[in-house]
Amino acid sequence: MDATRILAQGVFVFLVITCVGAESEPRTILVGDSQGWQAGTNYTQWAIQNSPFHINDTLLFKYPGNSTTLAQSVYLLPNQWSYITCEFRGAKLLGNATEGDGEGFKVELNQLKPYYFASAEGNFYDCIAGLSKFIAVPSTSSG
Repeated sequence: MDATRILAQGVFVFLVITCVGAESEPRTILVGDSQGWQAGTNYTQWAIQNSPFHINDTLLFKYPGNSTTLAQSVYLLPNQWSYITCEFRGAKLLGNATEGDGEGFKVELNQLKPYYFASAEGNFYDCIAGLSKFIAVPSTSSG
């Protein structure tokens, strides 16, 4: 996948997530639904299906139990360029490959900014392929 296509996908997801707004209470959202956070999953599609995200929503990262796939770390990347290129310099480790076991761990979307999530396992293969990463852009509730 070339950088232009990845950039276009990222911009599209950013626009979809930020343009859709509705009044809602903060919610806790399980990333990946019942499948959890695991290798080889298209979380961009998941983010589109679960948007819009709102300020103070909480994302729950939980690794699948008894899975044959490798657990994935979760990083918060500093900007869109890092997200597009899968550059993890300056990224913040939110949860390593074992912290999502059991009850998992939570990330509150408490700022009006894009949150760039990705995994760095497997020599960044999933990230470069557009998998195991997504953007969440919380909006304010109307009303």
